[in-house]
Amino acid sequence: MPIQTFTTHLLRLPPLSRRLLLIATDLLLIPLAVWLSFALRLAEPWPTQLQSCLWLFPAAWLIAPLVYGWTGQYKGITRYAGSQVLYALALRNLAVVLLLHTLDDLLPLPAPPRSSWVLLWLLLTSLTGLVRLLLRDLLQQINTGSRRRRQVLAVIYGAGDAGVQLAAALRYAQSHRVLAFLDDDPNLWGRTINGIHVLAPQRLPWLIECQRPSQILLAMPSISRSRRRRIVDDLQPTGIPVLQVPSVEEITAGRTSIDALRPIAIEELLGRDPVPPVPHLLGPGVAGKVVLVSGAGGSIGSELCRQILHLGPRSLILLESHEHSLYAIQQELGTMQTATTPQLIGVLGSVTDGPMLEDLLERLRVQVVFHAAAYKHVPIVEGWPLAGLHNNVIGTWTLARAAVRSGVESFTLISTDKAVRPTNVMGASKRVAELVVQAIAEEQAQPRHHRQPIDNGKQTHRSRFAMVRFGNVLGSSGSVVPLFRKQIAAGGPITLTHAEILRYFMTIPEAVQLVLQAAALAEGGEVFLLDMGDPVRIRDLAVQMVQLSGLSVKDVGNPNGDIEIVCTGLRPGEKLYEELLIDAESAPTAHPLIFQANERTCPAEQLWPQLQALDEALRRFDRNTALDVLATLVPEWQPDAEPVPCLRR
Repeated sequence: MPIQTFTTHLLRLPPLSRRLLLIATDLLLIPLAVWLSFALRLAEPWPTQLQSCLWLFPAAWLIAPLVYGWTGQYKGITRYAGSQVLYALALRNLAVVLLLHTLDDLLPLPAPPRSSWVLLWLLLTSLTGLVRLLLRDLLQQINTGSRRRRQVLAVIYGAGDAGVQLAAALRYAQSHRVLAFLDDDPNLWGRTINGIHVLAPQRLPWLIECQRPSQILLAMPSISRSRRRRIVDDLQPTGIPVLQVPSVEEITAGRTSIDALRPIAIEELLGRDPVPPVPHLLGPGVAGKVVLVSGAGGSIGSELCRQILHLGPRSLILLESHEHSLYAIQQELGTMQTATTPQLIGVLGSVTDGPMLEDLLERLRVQVVFHAAAYKHVPIVEGWPLAGLHNNVIGTWTLARAAVRSGVESFTLISTDKAVRPTNVMGASKRVAELVVQAIAEEQAQPRHHRQPIDNGKQTHRSRFAMVRFGNVLGSSGSVVPLFRKQIAAGGPITLTHAEILRYFMTIPEAVQLVLQAAALAEGGEVFLLDMGDPVRIRDLAVQMVQLSGLSVKDVGNPNGDIEIVCTGLRPGEKLYEELLIDAESAPTAHPLIFQANERTCPAEQLWPQLQALDEALRRFDRNTALDVLATLVPEWQPDAEPVPCLRR
């Protein structure tokens, strides 16, 4: 209690008074160090040789404070003293001893033993350093003591550089008390880091029983996704919330600090470890070209724009029908521009506007097109099928014809696994969009005089048309992940359509990187498939998201849980699982995660009249005829006997 009272009074002193107190302490320690350097060297409390060297006391008392003050020793903040302070003290005291030794050489003064100079340097450094470290610990102790009851008891998983830095940051922030480190490296087990024990992960149950930590902090920012998933799977049964440090990229870019802890996002656990791009596939397809991205403000379109911008196109055209989305992506990409980055051109318009598209492609001399614009929300398109067909089918047909007439070099359609044996209008519309691209690709493979009715004579070379088909991407609009996250934040329940529903998942950046490489592989007419990894059961996904939030699932086995999971039944047109192949086989390509499917096509002479009939039905708002045409083009899909109510969830 007396020490605590002293420290409390010390904290209440103004800065100048505390600095003067530290100077006074050093003035007391300087003669003590001089005396000890003789007493320890000569093994006598008051040796005769010291009596002849009394000049050292006033000389040291004069020189040392001058050196300390001139080198800024009293400008530091004692409560944050660390190893750098000790190094600085050692250098300052070395200067003091050298000045005293020089004074002894210049003046006819009695000389002390040579080894006492070394002892004097060691004693000055030790005593002044010890005082500062003691004051630091006392000041931190009094601050911590008032907050100890509010401190979070935590265990840090990872005893590497990130873990050690995190522990130091938390000690200074005084928000957490670190109980132990956990690490997979057996060489670290049983050792301590700044007084904190390093334990094997298998000791966690014992630690929970004895110390009752309330958080586990994952301090391994550079580990692979698969290893992070294994660690989290091992930690989740404990029921303790798991937080993690930011990524290495965020820390090195200066966007955040090591102690900016955050929950682990489900996106960081799903999917496989990213595969590095094949160098000769990423870049050559767009470098130095005029590139247009339709649907540039959407989830896939915006990421396409981000990655294309780094590949060095001559110009990047952002085509978007939604004003706010176009503004947002323009503003974001604008912040990424430098003197060498390409020109950005934002275009507010629809892919169904043929005259505008032809003028745009010809006037700007577009060479590469990525078609990502689509209505993709299954329930909404099911409720408004004519709008979905107009945007997804007629929009693709219109943009593809404009691309041919203006002579683009390549056209890549972004498709979906829902186009395979579709059970809903959205999937069927995307399958027809694929048929459009396949038919145009076949026409482009024919001699020029056979390219009718699309080619108007302006085309001077063959355009390459291809498509890339993949499944769900994490974080896209309409994805279950943001929906579940919102439902968990609201206290539940989480709504599932079916307990056994399966979906493939991939991160948006990885999917787009593969799309760009697939486009470089295209020669014309290919259907590229992206390896989506293993399917995920959506109910397991929901359970894991609840646990990552530090909550528990409320069910029959745990009636006192936090979040309930409710199954509402499959929505109209929804499948239990998705497929990427219509036929049974696919062929490998130059990239290990990109495959090529060989699937049936619809000849252009049969497809164009059907599309014309569909377009006319849409103009008349003739739902029955439009859906009949769709069923003819995609026999796997058949319309419901009863139309789906609009806006049904």
